[in-house]
Amino acid sequence: MRPPLPSAFVALLCLIAALLIPAAAQVPPAQDPLAQMHARAASAQPCSVDRPSCEENAAKVISAVMGPSPLEENLRRLTDEIGGRVPGTEANRRGVLWGVEAFRAAGVDKVWTEKFTMPASWTEGATQLEVKSAAPFSARAVSITWAPATPDGGIEAPVLDIGDGSEAAFARAGRHARGALLLVHTGVLRTWADLFTEYTNAPPIIDRAVQAGAAAILWMSTREQGLLYRHQNSFNGGIDRIPQVLVAREDALKIARAIAAHSAAGRTLRAWLDLPSKIGGPMAVENVIAEIRGTDLAGEVVMLGAHLDSWDLGTGALDNGCNSALVVEAARAIRSSGVKPRRTLRFALWNGEEQGLLGSWAYARDHRAELDRFAAYVNFDGGIGRVTGYSLGGRAEIEDAVRDVLRPIEAWGMNRHTLDVSGGTDHVDFLLEGVPTLSANQEEGNYIVNYHASSDTLDKVDLRELKLHTAYAAVTVLGLANRDARPGPRQSRAEVEALLKSSGFQNIMQAFQMWDDWMNGRRGRLP
Repeated sequence: MRPPLPSAFVALLCLIAALLIPAAAQVPPAQDPLAQMHARAASAQPCSVDRPSCEENAAKVISAVMGPSPLEENLRRLTDEIGGRVPGTEANRRGVLWGVEAFRAAGVDKVWTEKFTMPASWTEGATQLEVKSAAPFSARAVSITWAPATPDGGIEAPVLDIGDGSEAAFARAGRHARGALLLVHTGVLRTWADLFTEYTNAPPIIDRAVQAGAAAILWMSTREQGLLYRHQNSFNGGIDRIPQVLVAREDALKIARAIAAHSAAGRTLRAWLDLPSKIGGPMAVENVIAEIRGTDLAGEVVMLGAHLDSWDLGTGALDNGCNSALVVEAARAIRSSGVKPRRTLRFALWNGEEQGLLGSWAYARDHRAELDRFAAYVNFDGGIGRVTGYSLGGRAEIEDAVRDVLRPIEAWGMNRHTLDVSGGTDHVDFLLEGVPTLSANQEEGNYIVNYHASSDTLDKVDLRELKLHTAYAAVTVLGLANRDARPGPRQSRAEVEALLKSSGFQNIMQAFQMWDDWMNGRRGRLP
């Protein structure tokens, strides 16, 4: 047994807990959280490291996070001043400079950028969708990102209601789909599962539309009240196969009614679609990497990351500006706390995530030779919804270590982890390389309705919750860096492949055009 914490640290930890326990809507109520913290501090088993205790380290780091900090101003500059950060744009380049400057101000030992190449550049032009009828109207629409442009002058064509875009719907449409603008219906987005469905439904519908010879796809927005947002249906950074737009839900429903009325009268509804998007060739963009050097285990690495790029209708505050600011602030808090990590802490702001996890993929590929030394990769990419724990990527053997390092903040209710193998964000290529991964599980909060939308702005960010998440991330990575043992070994290719198949993640990789890259060795651990 290690000796109890000094009374000053017990008092500090309990005070910090009182400041951080959010309202009941954010953290489930406990019987008496402060009494629990007192009892835990007095009687808990020691963490794996006693030099100094992890409870003491956690108190110092949390105090640094909760005190005065540049967190809010950093996020304001990134969102209000720089705005949406699409790769290839000036705003994205300014975002990279923001990251370098913010890390330097945080006092890290080293900060640098690493270039990688994206297959193509894309910028939306003045998208227009005009419905031709006895009562013509303009429909509010934006291009699906990385979709091809229409020919000069746009396309005028029949509009066909293809329902949910199923095989049966295309069979009913038959030859009428050729040369048509296809209207695809969707449900209203409410949950993470709905968002996953929206993404996974798209590729087979695109396949059917291309095979049928359609001119373009009109996707009905899954958001109500005219909200427009960005989606990408090409997941490897390349230009998609067919022009596509996302149409405001109310306008799409109006188009559907107009199609039905014309059909009942024996007529065909027509529309004009113009997508003058600008498309270019391969382009270089940059990840931002920073480091706090470790002590006796400096050759090993624990990494914390979030993606810096965002879409451009809003200012990328929830996705993923708040977590970019979190990564920088975690580095600052650890440095200012005076706690020295045993393992080297590395921090990453990834680019090209929205186009297919391209920045983190490039990093994992370029650093394969040193990934044997990576003890863990930790990722945040879920907005500001309350964190409940981590998704551990199917690695049951690392759960005890994660619970161990989070024991000082057990009363926060954020030590409930899952063993699912999740996708869609920057931990994936580390998982494919066999590195233990922790991806933050978060409640939907206000993330879903604002996802990739014009409403994704700074006012949606709960700064108190963001500070809580930052403290959680900092305690996690510092605890993993200071444990005597790693949370788990790096897996072999055979072990990773077995995990992908047993978890069903192979099917997700196939849906998102990643499996071929795994099979040919472009992605993931080599034999």
